[in-house]
Amino acid sequence: MRRHELTDASWAVIEPLLAPPRMGRPVRDRRQVVNGVMWRFSSGAAWRDLPERYGPWKTVYERFRRWSTDGTWDHLLAHVQQHSDAAGAVDWSLVCIDSTTVRAHQHAAGARKGGSTGRVRRSGAPAAD
Repeated sequence: MRRHELTDASWAVIEPLLAPPRMGRPVRDRRQVVNGVMWRFSSGAAWRDLPERYGPWKTVYERFRRWSTDGTWDHLLAHVQQHSDAAGAVDWSLVCIDSTTVRAHQHAAGARKGGSTGRVRRSGAPAAD
């Protein structure tokens, strides 16, 4: 097992929740696909740079996209949270959101001030009639 890959215990928790692969060409191992998705997001690399040990990049991407569309990832997250919480492995007091990494869109800073007239009233200046 490599870094950022599922352990046997982790795989046992999520395996029953993943839909069986569709029939067709040689079926790609679901664990291998999940490990490929985890590698891609932990590394930040492009899909095409996925190492060969995870299978064809397009297969991993398509499975990721399908599971995103049908809600599989959301279902997995909810299940893992419930499983971990029941085991006492989650400390909910440590949940935190750091707003310093949230960026506004480039146009968010250019809004007009002063309502529909477009006039800007400086602080302390009397309002024009």
